[in-house]
Amino acid sequence: MQKRVIETRVSVYSFDELPTGCQQLINAAKEQVSNAYAPYSGFHVGAAVLLENGEIFAGNNQENSAYPSSLCAERVAMFYANARRPDVPASAIAIAAFAKGRFVDEPVTPCGSCRQVLLETEIRFNRNIKVLLYGEKEIYMIDSIKDLLPLSFGKSNLK
Repeated sequence: MQKRVIETRVSVYSFDELPTGCQQLINAAKEQVSNAYAPYSGFHVGAAVLLENGEIFAGNNQENSAYPSSLCAERVAMFYANARRPDVPASAIAIAAFAKGRFVDEPVTPCGSCRQVLLETEIRFNRNIKVLLYGEKEIYMIDSIKDLLPLSFGKSNLK
């Protein structure tokens, strides 16, 4: 038997330590929480996708009383970006969550479905997508969606 270790490297920042472009992307995600439709969970999430051409496409979570019919902010933003600019790769995504009248203290990570969708976009363009996860106390920066989804299922598994 062999044992293997799979590691995910996360850089931890305060907002002021981030480059200006990352701060702008996080602010775009934070602005989106006010447009979220979250009457059931009360958990408002905003996401903003930066494309390589400098455009930002943002979205928010959209709940439904039949929970599986809901969509997370990350998928809304990425699908919107891919629909509007299908030939332009994404370079980064920022995610922010707001609950109980304030932004959450610790960063919130994407769910499994969102991770798979974001990974598909990385694979589609063969480019890493930087992930910025916002929390009031700290911000996580991750170099690639692959780092959030080790041992992932992708196009190569279908060959």
